[in-house]
Amino acid sequence: MAPRQRRARSSRPAAVLAAAIVASVTLAAGPGLSTGPGTARAAVPPTPLPTALATPTAASTPPVPPAPAPVTPPVPLPATPSQSPVPPASGRAVADFGVFLDSGPRGVARMAEVSQWLGGTELKVAHTYLPGDRWRDIEGAPGFLDVWARWRHEKADRTLVLNVPMQERNEEDLSDVQVRWLLRQAADGAFDHHFRALAQRLVELEVPDTVIVLGWEMNGTTYTHRCGPDPEAWKTYWNRIVATMRSVPGQKFRFDFAPSRGRDAVPWTECYPGDATVDIIGMDSYDQPSGLSFDDQVTEPYGLQQHVDFAKAHGKAISYPEWGLFRNGDNAEYMRRMLDWIDAHKPLYNTLTDYCPHGVWQCSANPRSSRIYRAALYGRTEQPAPLPTPPPAPTPAPTTEPPADCSPLGLGDWAGYWLGPDLCFPFDSWSRTR
Repeated sequence: MAPRQRRARSSRPAAVLAAAIVASVTLAAGPGLSTGPGTARAAVPPTPLPTALATPTAASTPPVPPAPAPVTPPVPLPATPSQSPVPPASGRAVADFGVFLDSGPRGVARMAEVSQWLGGTELKVAHTYLPGDRWRDIEGAPGFLDVWARWRHEKADRTLVLNVPMQERNEEDLSDVQVRWLLRQAADGAFDHHFRALAQRLVELEVPDTVIVLGWEMNGTTYTHRCGPDPEAWKTYWNRIVATMRSVPGQKFRFDFAPSRGRDAVPWTECYPGDATVDIIGMDSYDQPSGLSFDDQVTEPYGLQQHVDFAKAHGKAISYPEWGLFRNGDNAEYMRRMLDWIDAHKPLYNTLTDYCPHGVWQCSANPRSSRIYRAALYGRTEQPAPLPTPPPAPTPAPTTEPPADCSPLGLGDWAGYWLGPDLCFPFDSWSRTR
């Protein structure tokens, strides 16, 4: 079963106080603390922020400014477990990539810090999740998506990826009987208006080209929007959502069908809704279960290789909306092999889940994997492609026409053989000899 993700919660009035408490605890404990609902991941103690990134509390005593010192060249920040010295660059090209840092504004704000940690390599992909608590959240409640839309507007080559739940109460462990009943309602159009409202919201925010990861990890058991209880109704529902969102004027959405790697509860191929409504075939792929090698992750039924082959057979681009470490700890071999896999198969985009236990920047528990990830992407600023060198101009063929100021003598073939066929008498020779 794929791990649950840290989601932004509903903005219901009763949750305001709880949200404030959680936010203060998060800032004090560091980014390894999940602020979302119950998680299926292994419990990991909260990891404090690196010293260079830690946020002082209100109770801390302001430091005494040091005495003025002579100006010296800048000194690099001291290395931390996630800021270890960078090995020589691997030569890997930079595909469009991002890291999931947080669902809210903090996720946008910290992207610049990750880019700095990577030596200036720019993150071209921002990835967030709509809360799945209530329908008003899935419709894109005012204020939640605005900061993500502003980031997207800053540069034309950026991509916004948005995970969209297909049901409210999406992480409340509803039974298969309840899910089956909801799917049959959905297939009859009961929930279409919620997705029309979301599409209109995204167009109003001027992010009509957002990649929509709709009903992710549908082949598992974690979410209410799972496929297993009624695959046929699920596929009909997916197609209704896509048709509804595409009917909104101005939209340019791309829809990403993204199961979790492996068979999980049902084969993900049984949930595929068809080429007409799928633009990208993604896969969420974490390093699990315990003891499974990367080669096994490639070759297992419904694994990485079948994902690539299936997408190719259907003429679709691939993606990895979620990937990262998990059950096998700080697995440097997995990190190296997954980066090589991404490099070889050229997904449209990929986003690493970057909190513990999966991440490499916010999670200091994975120093070896962090070093490999950083080395692979460090300092990869794109340079404009050199202009092609134009071919040399062709050498003109020698002309057989006489010059304009010369009259051919016409001495016949025999004289032309010995004196040359182009022998002529200049017009101005008489004037020069007078």
